[in-house]
Amino acid sequence: MKLTMNTKFAGRNLLYFDTIDSTNTEAVRQAQTGGAHGLLIVAEKQEQGKGRRGRSWESPAGSNIFMTLLLRPPFAVNNASMITLVMAVSVAAAITEETKLEAKIKWPNDIVVNKKKVVGILTEMHIDEDKIQYLICGVGINVNQEKFPSELEKRATSLYLESGNQMNRDRLIEAVMERFEQNYEIFCRTENMSELLEIYNYYLINNGVLVRVMDPKREYEGISHGINEEGELLVEKTDGTIEAVYAGEVSVRGMYGYV
Repeated sequence: MKLTMNTKFAGRNLLYFDTIDSTNTEAVRQAQTGGAHGLLIVAEKQEQGKGRRGRSWESPAGSNIFMTLLLRPPFAVNNASMITLVMAVSVAAAITEETKLEAKIKWPNDIVVNKKKVVGILTEMHIDEDKIQYLICGVGINVNQEKFPSELEKRATSLYLESGNQMNRDRLIEAVMERFEQNYEIFCRTENMSELLEIYNYYLINNGVLVRVMDPKREYEGISHGINEEGELLVEKTDGTIEAVYAGEVSVRGMYGYV
């Protein structure tokens, strides 16, 4: 792996592993022993990769990107969840620019191509005395994977399967870090999504469409109108009222499939 980062902090320090339990787990270990802001953990293979709500993440060796960025942010705890959205829009933009595929965001943080998932993002943080001590943002990208288990092939894909071309993983990592650094600095100025709203909603596949909100307390349908400055999805219910949906434990599905 030969990365040439055109960044000030994101990925300037790099730890690379052939095999690891999880890049997120390693990032926590590094954070607890003084790892610096912007440290990037990259692995060829994960043996205990995980996704949102503890779901496992398929992790074959040598074909995909598994990485986690360590951050020590200055902003308030209640703004931290939006970093997931900042990473999502950064990854979507990088994939679109580098591969010419049309990458879209399935709110809040999955990236899809042709309505199939190609990227998962998982953000975790440690708080002490009401301050963020560190935040880690893990990204898994299906890059050159050639096949998926039968139970996943209807809703998961790779950049290779969608384009027919093998992708340069190093360049894609560099592009994601470059994009993320730019967007992160914008976010830190405002501590909300106000200056990234337009570009996030541009990439958002759940924008202007009928969705089903899968709230554990209740499920309902409505028209999505993109996100607000706090990163919440605005859903117009059948009675005309607008619900601001916070990611948390809520999922949003398309009416007839994954998106």
